[in-house]
Amino acid sequence: MIPELGYFSLTLAMVLSVLLCIFPLWGAHTGNLRLMRAAPSLAIGQFAFVIISFAALIYASLTDDFTVAYVAYHSSSTLPWYYKITSTWGGHEGAILLWLVMQAGWTAVVAMRSRSLPWVLRARVLGVLGFLGVGFMLYTLLMSSPFERLLPYFPVEGRDLNPLLQDPGMIIHPPLLYMGYVGLSVAFAFAIAALLTGKLDNTWAKWSRPWTMTAWGFLGLGLTIGSWWAYSELGWGGWWFWDPVENAALMPWLVATALLHSLSVTEKRGVFKSWTVLLAIAAFSLSLLGTFIVRSGIIVSVHAFATDPDRGLFILAFLGIVVGGGLALYALRVAQVHSEGRYKFVSREVALWLNNIFLVVATLIVMLGTLLPMVHKEMGLGSISIGEPFFNKMFAILLVPFAILMGIGPLLRWKQNKWAFLKNKLFIGALMSVVISCAWLYSSYESVKPLTLLATTLAVWIAVATAIDLYLKASTQTKLTEGLKRLTVSYWAMVLGHVGLSFLIIGVSLTSAYSVERDVSMKPGESVQLNEYSYRFDGVKTIRGANYSGHAGVVSVLKNDKVVSELHAEKRRYDIAMQFMTEAAIDAGFTRDLYLALGEQLSKGAWSLRIYHKPFVRWIWIGGGLISLAGFMILFDKRYRSPVEPKRKKVSEVAS
Repeated sequence: MIPELGYFSLTLAMVLSVLLCIFPLWGAHTGNLRLMRAAPSLAIGQFAFVIISFAALIYASLTDDFTVAYVAYHSSSTLPWYYKITSTWGGHEGAILLWLVMQAGWTAVVAMRSRSLPWVLRARVLGVLGFLGVGFMLYTLLMSSPFERLLPYFPVEGRDLNPLLQDPGMIIHPPLLYMGYVGLSVAFAFAIAALLTGKLDNTWAKWSRPWTMTAWGFLGLGLTIGSWWAYSELGWGGWWFWDPVENAALMPWLVATALLHSLSVTEKRGVFKSWTVLLAIAAFSLSLLGTFIVRSGIIVSVHAFATDPDRGLFILAFLGIVVGGGLALYALRVAQVHSEGRYKFVSREVALWLNNIFLVVATLIVMLGTLLPMVHKEMGLGSISIGEPFFNKMFAILLVPFAILMGIGPLLRWKQNKWAFLKNKLFIGALMSVVISCAWLYSSYESVKPLTLLATTLAVWIAVATAIDLYLKASTQTKLTEGLKRLTVSYWAMVLGHVGLSFLIIGVSLTSAYSVERDVSMKPGESVQLNEYSYRFDGVKTIRGANYSGHAGVVSVLKNDKVVSELHAEKRRYDIAMQFMTEAAIDAGFTRDLYLALGEQLSKGAWSLRIYHKPFVRWIWIGGGLISLAGFMILFDKRYRSPVEPKRKKVSEVAS
């Protein structure tokens, strides 16, 4: 009965979504205030019914209702309760339902938090979001329903959740990633609504910016946790391997980063209007493209879900409608968009525009490397591989001008700058960056590669230039502390984001250059040295979990003959799926990680072990977290707080 309730609730949500798509858009077109005022209630009602539907699926998983096909295929009675909840988005159908929860949730929040918007724009934004909801609800109800029954014949036990997904990171990674994916639909809706209204002014950018920043923050946090999951769960010590599914999430994040900077320029200077709208359309379009890549069955990945080509064709058709419709409307309106501000070549506007170009080029590189092997194979031209070396080399090339501009950008003024104003600050910042980087690396490592020194110098340059700009802005007041208090929340978010990128670049460069790994065969009591640490193999103990059994290798880590850590690296066998999984043991530190993976049992009581010493790898996730936090800080800027809903206006005033 509960699964049927979930399906029925989803059907009612679909009806409300259709009405949300039609009523406000028609009301905005005809000036009918009553139809426009129906939009918020429809949005909230849609969200309520989607939540009921999702709760029904969670209930079916928690109660081990194996008459539901989705529960039978993705859960089991031995699964811990928290992973039973996770299983509701561990498969294709449940993941799509989670997408719907996020889509309906964003729509409801926009409805409640956009009371200061003119009714025409508010109605059109909600109408566009309603249209997107219709597309995904149709897809769920017709092709990906998680409520299908296996009656009258159903299994007495489920197949269990994929062991790769039985990890704390996967409890929060998909919801955060989807919050970002779907959140970009709000930026898309604002762009389409502004095009329909014909008012692409500074105010539109101001209204759109906090929503975009929030979505960007969630997407970045999802990527960061996904990277941490790959590092801690897959047992190979890597944090990113340019998997097509990883790339599918990275592409909209890169374009959204460009969009945020472009929105800032449009809001403050009234320029880049058409470019900003195009980026808003592109960011959400890439979210849909990522969904197609993951759920069409055209790739094989530990992250991929669907293998049904018909589902992929539906998403591809919907992608064509959304992207084609958005670009067609953009083409019709772009001639009416005119920039208001003027600026010279040496200005903050140009620096931000150039960084936008680098971000878009990076996105195109990721898209090429991800899609070309698929297209090549589908055209019958054979298989080609574009892997890590290609992406690393191309991104290393782009990093140099991008990082230099990131450091220069905050020091530049709007409109125009004189070289005399900049040269001393740039020289001091560059000199400090070189000195700090050289002193740090040459005092810490016996040999320093030129590329590692360059990357570290660029990272330090971003942080130093940001610190110089912070000092200059704060020192305009009599007291430095008073100047710091006067800085806006948006400015502090920029500082945090730039510092986070510095951490990330340093983490990537140093862990790539100085990570050490060693494969060893050890018997209990034997030791091996790696860098300044000694690893003593103390033996293997039997372990037993809720739905798995296995062995844990116990290794004591010593430094200067003192035990600093005891690592327990596990080799698990999951009872139902009969799959073997490696659970790495990690001694995490601020400047290094000690990483241990247990291999197979060898002859004469020996075991194979893989030991890693990974310097500064933790800085990658610290940097990613700081960058994401910068997106959430914008919500506390008083400029973006919604005032109380204005009094009812006449229909004639609204239509005008």
